[in-house]
Amino acid sequence: MSTEHITKDEAKKKLKAMVTDIRVAMFATQLGEQPLSVVPMHTKEVDKEGNIWFLSRNDSDHNNDLLKKPEIQLLYSDPNAMKFLSVYGLAEIITDQAVLDELYNKKDNAWFDGAEDPNLTAIKFYPKEAAYWDNNNNKLVTFLKLQAAAVTGDDKDIGTSGKMDLR
Repeated sequence: MSTEHITKDEAKKKLKAMVTDIRVAMFATQLGEQPLSVVPMHTKEVDKEGNIWFLSRNDSDHNNDLLKKPEIQLLYSDPNAMKFLSVYGLAEIITDQAVLDELYNKKDNAWFDGAEDPNLTAIKFYPKEAAYWDNNNNKLVTFLKLQAAAVTGDDKDIGTSGKMDLR
């Protein structure tokens, strides 16, 4: 596996591509405490600045956690595509109705009573840094490369991993 370190625009582009492909993050709050508070969250969008947006209930535990401590860790995982992403940053709760209207769609009716639901908020996540593992191949190709490496002793390129500086 090759390793790379990417920064700024290249990092934001890679982050957006991976988040858009995977969509669901494990959203961890209460960093530094045990146990972490972790919930699955569906990504609504990654904006042009590289911020990641979610919708959330104002009365949720994670919204309450954000009011106390805005540090968040997002964990994205797609084992079928062999793509994994860990993103650290800060988040804030947004209640601007124009933002809520823009992010909201009919699928969100499963959790909210429309875009005007008084309990609806958006979470804007500002990523600072990330680490990723991206296979670039499917599981079968990776398996075959690993088997060939085991037999021949040669290193096989099974993807890339690296760090992203997003500041």
